[in-house]
Amino acid sequence: MSQPLICLTLTGKTLKEDVEIIEKYREYIDVVELRADFLNDDERLVLRKFPAMSSVPCILTIRRRVDGGQFIEGEANRSVLFAKALSFIDQDTSRNFAYVDFEEDFHVSSLQDAATAYGLRIIRSIHDMKNPIANIAQRLERLRGSEFEIPKIAFMPHSLDDVKMVFDETAKLKDSNHIVVAMGPMGTPTRILSAKLKNYLTYASPSETQGNLADLAHLDPIVLKNTYRFSKINEETTLYGITGWPLKKTGSPVLHNAGYEKHDMNSVYVPIRSDSFRDVMEFANVAGVRGLSVTIPHKEAVLDNVDIVEKTALDVGASNTIVRDEHGKWRAYNTDVIGFTKSLLEFLGTKNLAHKKVAIIGAGGASRAIAYSVKNLKGDACIFNRTTKKAQELAELYGFKYARLSSESIELLKKYSDIIIQTTSVGMNSEDSSSEENDPLYFYDFSGKEMLFDIVYVPAVTPVMARASKAGCKVCNGYDMLRYQAYEQFRLFTGVEY
Repeated sequence: MSQPLICLTLTGKTLKEDVEIIEKYREYIDVVELRADFLNDDERLVLRKFPAMSSVPCILTIRRRVDGGQFIEGEANRSVLFAKALSFIDQDTSRNFAYVDFEEDFHVSSLQDAATAYGLRIIRSIHDMKNPIANIAQRLERLRGSEFEIPKIAFMPHSLDDVKMVFDETAKLKDSNHIVVAMGPMGTPTRILSAKLKNYLTYASPSETQGNLADLAHLDPIVLKNTYRFSKINEETTLYGITGWPLKKTGSPVLHNAGYEKHDMNSVYVPIRSDSFRDVMEFANVAGVRGLSVTIPHKEAVLDNVDIVEKTALDVGASNTIVRDEHGKWRAYNTDVIGFTKSLLEFLGTKNLAHKKVAIIGAGGASRAIAYSVKNLKGDACIFNRTTKKAQELAELYGFKYARLSSESIELLKKYSDIIIQTTSVGMNSEDSSSEENDPLYFYDFSGKEMLFDIVYVPAVTPVMARASKAGCKVCNGYDMLRYQAYEQFRLFTGVEY
């Protein structure tokens, strides 16, 4: 099977803007898709010039609104644009479009004949921007009008189960003359793992214009090649990943994939988004995933969905790492304990937490590992959580105090403020000033004597960290915790030290 191509989708308003984008990304791409439906009206009239301007093989696409595009002027006008763009064939084929995208229901004989005569390949496409498409293998076969056509199916999944279906269906296919993609963030594995799906190409968008196709969740081609090692993925590549919900941003793929590159391993680590851990396990079994990092909100659900739970994960009551062993059994571990303990002690410059009063903010899956670690390090803690019952349940496991996370608990928070450990996702991806929405301690005035450890690492300085630092506190984010727990995961996944 040939390696899938990386196709850069161009959504600029002018041809000049699109050519500038190509120049920036040229070394990372194999082909471009000119989305003529995004061009200004006067630019659409000179589409024929574009292949010569780009000097990269080009797909011509004029996408209708119903298929997720911008073109609304009707089929007659669209046919005229296609005709103008494909006319006056040049003897130098690099100055012609190499492909044209016609939808399943778009059949204009003169255009199809011209495309075939001029040596253009037709991408025959189906798009459903709202729902999944079933019976993919059969639909692809019906789409394929001739050996020169490349059938394409793109749909919006409702769940990870719909993405799993893509892997099920494409396993039935023998060749790589098709394109199947699940769109949106949930469908990211179908873009990265195109080689596993035997896809002809995968679509990417430049970071500058990703907002134009935000619903599709295209990846940047540099990220595809550098972070996910796209060009090295093949049918033999071992799969690992990270799962959670909504899992908008994560630094784990960079860490893990850099490790595979360093050790010259044929492996890749991808984000697998789902709000159902059962769906995650079913997807992992079908796609052949060998190991998973597990984050919010699945860390506790892991324990009821694996075959074997190792002691630390059992003691903590949560797992952030699962590995399929040589017998096909799923084993659950907790590497958060190792990552947190090492990074916290480095931050504090101590060997333990003896005689320290510790406030743990939050009572979710991550806080379970942190409370376990604080107890092992001989710290005296109080769990603060918006839901008091959850704080109580966690605190009673270790003989800690507990309280509601609100202004009514300020005095108790002050008492346990030698070290404040923020374990929630509040503040993640927020670079705004402190507010009730992005700062879990918005009601608390730092004295400057506290030491604040926030397990969030995107952004590097969260709103609560910025406020604490301004008051004179020593602060630390969760990147080193991420790094150290990832190193241990890497060892569990591969048997090799990072």
